[in-house]
Amino acid sequence: MALSRDAVLLRIFIGEDDKADRRPLYEAIVLKAREMHLAGATVLRGPMGFGHSSVLHTTKIVRLSQNLPLVIEIVDSEEAINKFVDAIGGMMGSALVTTEKVKVIQYGTSRLD
Repeated sequence: MALSRDAVLLRIFIGEDDKADRRPLYEAIVLKAREMHLAGATVLRGPMGFGHSSVLHTTKIVRLSQNLPLVIEIVDSEEAINKFVDAIGGMMGSALVTTEKVKVIQYGTSRLD
């Protein structure tokens, strides 16, 4: 898949316990991105964070994990990202979704000059 130098970074902030039809939400989002042929998706787990509710989620509490924060990052064209956001809108409850313009320097083995 080709990716232009000018692209958009989509970030979705959720909790690891969030679900979409009994499946982990992060998994449902990544699978939907793959189904829609987006350039790629990465899920990052944070050791500590808080969101809208201001409840602190951390690995430092006695329990092994307490709904740790996840960030899903996807880079693609603005058009593809906008279509994707529309497609996943019904999956998410509480989440923070952001976009920003980025310059792609390299995608796969091809350097974009």
